[in-house]
Amino acid sequence: MFPTSSGGFSFTAALEDEPATGRLMADIAALIEPGDLITLSGDLGAGKTTFARALIRHFAGDETVEVPSPTFTLMQSYELPRFNLVHADLYRLAGPAELAELGFEDASEGAVTLLEWPDRAAGHLPPSRLDVALTLSPQHGETYRDARVTGYGAFAARAERIAAIRRFLDRTGFALAERRRIQGDASTRCYERLTLEGTSTILMNSPRRPDGPVVRDGKPYSAIAHLAEDVTPFVAMAQALRARGLSAPAIFAADREAGLLLIEDLGNELVVADDPPAPIERRYEVAVDLLAALHLQLLPEVLPVEPGVDYRLPHYDLEALLIEVELLLDWYLPKLKARISDARRDSYLLLWRDALLPVVEGAQSWVLRDFHSPNLLWLPDRGGMARIGLLDFQDAVMGSPAYDLASLLQDARVDVPELMEISLLSRYTRARLTAQSGFDAPGFARAYATLAAQRASKILGIFARLEKRDGKPQYLRHLPRVWAYLQRSLAHPALAQLNSWYKLNVPPLIT
Repeated sequence: MFPTSSGGFSFTAALEDEPATGRLMADIAALIEPGDLITLSGDLGAGKTTFARALIRHFAGDETVEVPSPTFTLMQSYELPRFNLVHADLYRLAGPAELAELGFEDASEGAVTLLEWPDRAAGHLPPSRLDVALTLSPQHGETYRDARVTGYGAFAARAERIAAIRRFLDRTGFALAERRRIQGDASTRCYERLTLEGTSTILMNSPRRPDGPVVRDGKPYSAIAHLAEDVTPFVAMAQALRARGLSAPAIFAADREAGLLLIEDLGNELVVADDPPAPIERRYEVAVDLLAALHLQLLPEVLPVEPGVDYRLPHYDLEALLIEVELLLDWYLPKLKARISDARRDSYLLLWRDALLPVVEGAQSWVLRDFHSPNLLWLPDRGGMARIGLLDFQDAVMGSPAYDLASLLQDARVDVPELMEISLLSRYTRARLTAQSGFDAPGFARAYATLAAQRASKILGIFARLEKRDGKPQYLRHLPRVWAYLQRSLAHPALAQLNSWYKLNVPPLIT
């Protein structure tokens, strides 16, 4: 495993048998995204088409998929579960000029591309790609191949990541596990389900977050918003939640420096059902009860990670909450082709500062921050609040207990009917009043509305950013729902001035 002279990164793999080949397939497949180019190099008979066929079937999750050689058709297209894929063979091309005649660029746009004989396209390949060079080794047998995997350009980091995961699985005894990628979220984290001897475990692949551009006071957005930089907060919170009888995943192995964890597989039964997903009210009730019980506890800010290592939860302070609502100004309004003056921007932030100050100065608890349907699993074999499996809490902070309830009851991906929201909010309030006679129900309702509006404003900006900056338009379908939630929350009397600002400056969403 070593850097290349061209600034890439290479490692070698011995494909001595079918399991070894399958392992390399899983290595590569785990980190491939739409738009990626994989080139397959090697002499005639080196096994490029055989390798491509196995990789396509791995992506498809179906060993019976027909994968003919594209030697004569030149290109074959496949609609796979995660993306479209184009398999091309350039052996019969006389030179790069014929690529345009073939319509290669149009066919491969937005798809994963597997390209055999990439030397026929010399000078026309993008700077970022993953190359798998196969070499025969007759002294080891007819089926043996050496594979040199090289990441060029931006792919160098991913090739290095493949090698790091290989080392981690070797150390933990999971090198021979069957690996299947699990649909991830909008972040850079990805997950795989590992199956070994009939038992499944989850591989959490969460590389250290790189610092983004400085946006204010010498700090990047992630630092101001208190987003986790590595897996240490996840480890700390998972242990702390489990110590209180809640169903966070157990951690079986960890390489915190590399950002790799083997964690308990809590299954895939959700708290929603149907398509489009709708809340299962009984499961939402248990989730609400979990929050109410958690918020009754005196919860520490400093959590143990391992002997000699502690983690301090950051506070969800005014600076973090305000930079999040600025996402609406910076990304959502431009999407609507709306412009505001500096004076109106200042007015927006001043109104939000006044609204959020009582929240920041109020009661504090753990805020898991992404407590909503994609991160909640239903565990029917467990009892009480342990029936809710908890995921994705690495960005946890100390903040208002109203935030997670708003996250649940105004789920950006699920239509929670307004009557159900009111009923569940009342359920939470009754639980707190029953156990705590001095609980300030009106103050909590105000904090709930304020944070629900803050969160909706943030999400409108995030989803617009995902489309514009990150090329993920699928999140736009949620905008009408989030906008509707925002209108619900802004109707609270305490937010009247903010409501007026939105009506004056944010155009209606046209779908």
